Amino acid sequence: MSYTLRGRLESRLAAVLIPAAGAAALAAWLGEWWPIELVGLMLAVGLALDAALYHRLLPYQSAWLALPLGALELAGTMGVALGLGLRPPLGPALTLFAGAWLVAQLLAHVGFPLAHLTYAEDGGELGRGGPALWAAAPVALAATLGFAWAIQPPTVRLEAGVHPGPLVLDRAQTLIGEPGAVVRGGIVVTADDVTVRGVSVMGAETGIDVRDADGVVLEDVSVTGASLDGIQVRGSRVTIRDCSVSAPASPYAQGIDVSFSMEPSSIEHCSISGGQEGIVTNAATIMVHANRVEATGMRAISLTEMSMGMVEGNFVRGATGVGIFCGDHSHCEIERNTVLGTRVDRNSADLSRAGYAIQAGYNAIVTLEDNTLDANARRLATFSGAVIAAPR
Repeated sequence: MSYTLRGRLESRLAAVLIPAAGAAALAAWLGEWWPIELVGLMLAVGLALDAALYHRLLPYQSAWLALPLGALELAGTMGVALGLGLRPPLGPALTLFAGAWLVAQLLAHVGFPLAHLTYAEDGGELGRGGPALWAAAPVALAATLGFAWAIQPPTVRLEAGVHPGPLVLDRAQTLIGEPGAVVRGGIVVTADDVTVRGVSVMGAETGIDVRDADGVVLEDVSVTGASLDGIQVRGSRVTIRDCSVSAPASPYAQGIDVSFSMEPSSIEHCSISGGQEGIVTNAATIMVHANRVEATGMRAISLTEMSMGMVEGNFVRGATGVGIFCGDHSHCEIERNTVLGTRVDRNSADLSRAGYAIQAGYNAIVTLEDNTLDANARRLATFSGAVIAAPR
């Protein structure tokens, strides 16, 4: 079929109406925003390809091209989603895309030709329905965005002052602390799509505890006086940024612990001081970026138990024993970090505690690139079958 540019755009806009309605219903049922985001990205990528690529390169479009062009649009949509930091669940996202693609094919080959008998001769243009579609598109977009806004989690503001904890967040919401807002006794997050911003936590065993939740954001939070973990994450996907964890109540406390979380999480621009380990992961997929970790008693940053992670651009100073550690079958990319002043642990006879800036242990695979290692007792070490490889 030979499409005109107008025909391509009108067919694309008409074909997305059914998937958009389905995405809105799915978003309402799930209480999540990603279906609408995904359909919006599908439409944007499709229109861009229609105008910039297909119209120029495909004056005649054979029916068999639907599959490779669909694959191209899928790659473009997911690439843009990842670039924007959107991470829809992969299986449902692919199912939604496949359903939208199938609807578009049925309409192009059956629905539109029946509704407009000269559809093929008109190059995909929809006749009198075309102008109405162009007029209806902004209205539909506004209605969809309004619906999406309506289902967004509520915003709760925590007034200045000390609030007793533990504060349990068991439904989607955004909790924003006013300047001076303090929770004494901890915060527990058990729901998806929770954001905690601008809140200080004091005097808890675990400052902020995230359990079996997806899409949690902890931003500009501070934790002091925790005796176990400043921030503890279990079986969840989180983004932690611009946080502070300090003054642990026990020398065995940890700053941030992310465990059993194979969905990608990130820890960025946080400051951790004191305790046994600053940032530790177990069986997690993680990005540890641009954090400052100081004065830890065991390790500053530790990825263990089959974790997969990038440790990039962090500043580590004054650790006892080990600065950055990757162990127990983990795969770690350690790049552009600064590790200074790692000291020998004088209270331990363990040879692996001899002040190594970067250490790999027990069958871990580590890639190093452009790290600055100064004034450490020792620079690098591997133990128990671990490998430090050159960057690819």
